[in-house]
Amino acid sequence: MKRAYIFPGQGSQFKGMGLDLYQSSDSAKALFEKANEILGFDITKIMFEGTDEELKQTNVTQPAIFIHSVILAKISTDFAPNMVAGHSLGEFSALVAAGALSFEDGLALVAKRADAMQKACEIRPSTMAAILGLADNIIEEVCAGITDEIVVPANYNCPGQVVISGTIEGVEKACELLKAAGAKRALILPVGGAFHSPLMEPAREELASAIHAAEFQAPICAIYQNVNAKPATEISVIKTNLISQLTAPVRWTQSVEQMVVDGAETFIECGPGKVLQGLVKKISSQAEIKSI
Repeated sequence: MKRAYIFPGQGSQFKGMGLDLYQSSDSAKALFEKANEILGFDITKIMFEGTDEELKQTNVTQPAIFIHSVILAKISTDFAPNMVAGHSLGEFSALVAAGALSFEDGLALVAKRADAMQKACEIRPSTMAAILGLADNIIEEVCAGITDEIVVPANYNCPGQVVISGTIEGVEKACELLKAAGAKRALILPVGGAFHSPLMEPAREELASAIHAAEFQAPICAIYQNVNAKPATEISVIKTNLISQLTAPVRWTQSVEQMVVDGAETFIECGPGKVLQGLVKKISSQAEIKSI
């Protein structure tokens, strides 16, 4: 039975995340302390005691979810993946868990990514919206038809759930057109920017040099990457896809479908929350789903 370990992205954070690990495992505690050193601030204090508002800050959220996810994998006694994948930010967690990056280098890249994305968000007002109950191709056609603004599909989360991303005017216009085309809901999300869209190009450029400079190793198993939903083990391919990820859509539906085709029978979510378990259930009704 092939096991696919999956790692969540932004939005899975919660107050108190990781505290149980910190208190129950010396090796986990050491990694939390190492994270504080690398980041240069006490992220564990925010994770364990911070408010929801503090946890929502991009420079906190992304490292916090990464730290929680990777520590879970590292202290798990039976972590033995046949394949891994991560949703957006979760791709970095998956790479570290699979041995392609060290914890230190992975966390440094995630911190750089969060900072670069925050700066890109401040350049131009932008947002995202969840579109429910509409076929992917209709969403793609409507977005492509809006040429005076930027709006693109950003996250293919599961059948009937796609997130679009772009300028505020572009997303608002697309929402109206998509509702007219039959969408059950078109809901503007409380995010500060247009992730996985061309508006993230400044962040992509900034992160590219850091990714090229980081030391990667061959992973212990294939990672199914967001940009093309295909398995990768070659370092040059992994790096290229990781750089493209910031401006390309997250093909989560397609990734899970491909993992199932390639023999995945059990999907194990490794990180805070259960968002990915819910998505996998909607993508593959046959898959066994659990969490660490």
